[in-house]
Amino acid sequence: MTLKRVVVTGLGALTPIGNTLSEYWQGLEEGRSGAAPITRFDASRFKTRFACEVKNFDIGNFMDRKEARKMDPFAQYAMVVVDEAIRDSGLPLKELNPDRVGVIWGSGIGGLLTFQEEVKAFALGDGTPRFNPFFIPKMIPDLSAGHISIRYGFRGPNFVTVSACASSTNAIYDAFTYIRLGKADVIVTGGSEAAVCEAGVGGFNAMKALSERNDSPETASRPYDKDRDGFVLGEGGGALILEEYEHAKKRGAKIYAEIIGGGMSADAYHITAPHPEGAGITKVMEHALEDAGITPADVDYINTHGTSTPLGDIGEIRAIQKVFGEHAYRMNISSTKSMTGHLLGAAGAIEALACIMAIHKSVVPPTINHFTDDEGLDPKLNLTFNKAQKREVKVALSNTFGFGGHNFSILLKKPS
Repeated sequence: MTLKRVVVTGLGALTPIGNTLSEYWQGLEEGRSGAAPITRFDASRFKTRFACEVKNFDIGNFMDRKEARKMDPFAQYAMVVVDEAIRDSGLPLKELNPDRVGVIWGSGIGGLLTFQEEVKAFALGDGTPRFNPFFIPKMIPDLSAGHISIRYGFRGPNFVTVSACASSTNAIYDAFTYIRLGKADVIVTGGSEAAVCEAGVGGFNAMKALSERNDSPETASRPYDKDRDGFVLGEGGGALILEEYEHAKKRGAKIYAEIIGGGMSADAYHITAPHPEGAGITKVMEHALEDAGITPADVDYINTHGTSTPLGDIGEIRAIQKVFGEHAYRMNISSTKSMTGHLLGAAGAIEALACIMAIHKSVVPPTINHFTDDEGLDPKLNLTFNKAQKREVKVALSNTFGFGGHNFSILLKKPS
């Protein structure tokens, strides 16, 4: 069968460095850090006392507070970014066939705050089981896609992908696949996460996954720096409107980029540690290139998973050098987690947005907080340290990996 072409026609963002797409992109261009001391709870007794929180956000500005109370923050974030993306896309909602419009969302954890608060209230009570009737619907990740479909009446494919920190790239890849197979005309996709709470910070601290640079939060996320000591927890969401090319063309839609391929693989190695030689990462990028029918030399920019962990950063760079060979020295490579922190299941969504905007604006966002070279990394690689760089980006690759060894890559191309 002939596969359909899939394009991106709408974008929305809510991040630690900007509450709209334009604010987010400005923060990336400026190389702004979203890390600061935690304000959501008293973190004074935690090993890590900072995070990349969403700032100056009031859900009451976006929806009725009574309705908002039925949603965990991760679902609230989803509703906000989807609303922006749909408005940005100019989709004629009343003219669409709702059976041909789907929602495929990503969230690695879902309603962690809701789970924490409900269990805490029970544990501190007298043993009488008094639970909020919305406890389960607020907690389970799939309700984000459910809420979106209910609000807009979209009756096409509807589900949420859960593959840890790869969840939203998983969602984008699935949405891309459904459209190119002709199963839908439009799919709302992306991801959201809201894990900046006691359970989230405490849990990742117990794993020794988070940076403990409490004296300098804004410089704590430092991918590829010799002194990196873990990732910085972030929150928020990103949304993309994916549309079948002819459908978008017929309505005269603005096209940001075309998704031309993707890849999936598993490390089959360890529940949390990456494969030391980046075996699964190598495969996922090879699969993406093969799927898109392009060569390594066609790629201009890679937005890496780059979490600022000692093992993860090295493994991914080794895999990039293996796949791209000499061309690795001619590309731009950067980790925008240096600015946003790690949004877990929503990371892939906002990083896909960064790739799309790099294509759209001909600017590569930087890897900030580079102070000391890591002798384990090739100094000839252009890791776009500290400042954004102007360059035409025709093809960008977005990598996202999750605990459990889940690897996803997607390739985005300048519209033609």
